Amino acid sequence: MPPLAARLYAPLNLAPAVPAASLRPATRLCAASGPRNVGGFRRGALASEKAAAVAVAEKAGGEGGGGEDEGPYDAIVIGSGIGGLVAATQLAAKGARVLVLEKYLIPGGSSGYYRRDGFTFDVGSSVMFGFSDKGNLNLITQALEAVGRKMRVLPDPSTVHFHLPGDLSVLVHRKYEDFINELVSKFPHEKEGILKFYDTCWTIFNSLNSLELKSLEEPLYLFRQFFQKPRECLTLAYYLPQNAGDIARKFIKDQELLSFIDAECFIVSTVNALQTPMINASMVLCDRHFGGINYPVGGVGGIAISLADGLVEKGSEIRYKANVTNVILENGKAVGVRLSNGKEFFAKTVISNATRWDTFGKLVKEELPEEEKNFQKNYVKAPSFLSIHMGVKASVLPAGTDCHHFILEDNWNNLEKPYGSIFLSIPTVLDPSLAPEGHHILHIFTTAGIEDWEGLSRKEYEEKKEVVANEIIRRLEKKLFPGLQDSIVLKEVGSPKTHRRFLARNDGTYGPMPRGKPKGLLAMPFNTTSIDGLYCVGDSCFPGQGVIAVAFSGIMCAHRVAADIGLEQKSPVLDAGLLGLLRWLRTLA
Repeated sequence: MPPLAARLYAPLNLAPAVPAASLRPATRLCAASGPRNVGGFRRGALASEKAAAVAVAEKAGGEGGGGEDEGPYDAIVIGSGIGGLVAATQLAAKGARVLVLEKYLIPGGSSGYYRRDGFTFDVGSSVMFGFSDKGNLNLITQALEAVGRKMRVLPDPSTVHFHLPGDLSVLVHRKYEDFINELVSKFPHEKEGILKFYDTCWTIFNSLNSLELKSLEEPLYLFRQFFQKPRECLTLAYYLPQNAGDIARKFIKDQELLSFIDAECFIVSTVNALQTPMINASMVLCDRHFGGINYPVGGVGGIAISLADGLVEKGSEIRYKANVTNVILENGKAVGVRLSNGKEFFAKTVISNATRWDTFGKLVKEELPEEEKNFQKNYVKAPSFLSIHMGVKASVLPAGTDCHHFILEDNWNNLEKPYGSIFLSIPTVLDPSLAPEGHHILHIFTTAGIEDWEGLSRKEYEEKKEVVANEIIRRLEKKLFPGLQDSIVLKEVGSPKTHRRFLARNDGTYGPMPRGKPKGLLAMPFNTTSIDGLYCVGDSCFPGQGVIAVAFSGIMCAHRVAADIGLEQKSPVLDAGLLGLLRWLRTLA
């Protein structure tokens, strides 16, 4: 049978195309019919890809089928988000036999896709790092290459266009010098401080980018890296407990400029600079210029499709419609998982790509381990998002419109408030094939807490979505695109409840957020857990949120698991000492 990409996602040009008749024909758009309003992702890829997805589920077993051999595997991965898929494919490339269990019909999680009436929407972010062909932080490129896959990408000439209070407009150019010149032109009296802050970011980034990135919980790797690159390792150790806001305040005094750095960090972590670890900020604020932002042809969903295909080609498996409800423990060790239909699978190790709240609140039916109690003391769930996916007439966008925008109109104090700031991506600026001719796609996101959406009747819930979405659209219409409301031909709104339901994320959260001012990344948990054989991967592990961060998490997790099951060299004595030291450091944080 052809790979999943050929059967499920032909427009990505990842594999030979399927006959057009095998896909649901796109409904022809008619401006006179007005916009269609659909409640979230409910009729997304499920409708257009149903036949192909069911075939995949039946071949792989899904919940009802099952192959002849249900284990033991070297590793079972719960969930097929980017972190889980990178961990799985890295292990498969090392020779491990891996089983990925995904409750949905396609892989990707919040990096998935769905189709509607000729439009192909990215479920989550369209700002893609990690696709460059140089350095060591091109983690998506590395992950794909490990399983023999490659994707065509389109370079974005900018990262984001900021539209901020006081009519402050800053375009983050792909070329670093152009960005710095633009920022200095807005704050000429802070030229020295700007250069010193971003130079510090580059010092950290260059140190990271010079290292072979593997598990920070594997001592032989750490010792080898330290002896090969002592200066770079000491640099990272120095900045590990520090936050971007503290570093910025060493060099910069202008409050408006410090607020701009808050907005820069908010895009990275959904918190301000004082709560953003300096290492996280540096990774993003520099890689956007070093490797650049590159959009995969056909949409972000192609990343997960390619990784899933590569996984299968390496002799491992991915099963869809496989809803894991329990991690099976024997004598305190994770040995397998149980699905909602009672089916069980067994492995040497279990890797959870669920959030830590879902892993230890739902999948592990044991008292919360002390380590997780400490994690929950230091971190709370970051807010979810209200998401609006729209198809609009192309004529509403002025010529030269940038692909990505961040809008905060009137008051810096609204930056972190629900619905205060708006993320906007227009991926059809780069890839027109995602929409019917003469149309564009708008992905709109704004932070929202699930508590604001609980306790509503179905009618109240749908009405609230419409009211909130229309207000966001009104703001965009006023700030950027006059006539936007009248240009809409398709509109779908997802609330935090949508994200919770379809992405299986606790309260729709997209990762942890520090309760107070953190000590950099010291308190962030790594991949190992206090339960033997159980690992976590994704945005509630070091180094945190974002596609590049969860890919890093996946690479680290695979290296640690490979060492634990004998596919990588390991020193038990050094191992025990290092894990003890890391846990002690987290108690200090």
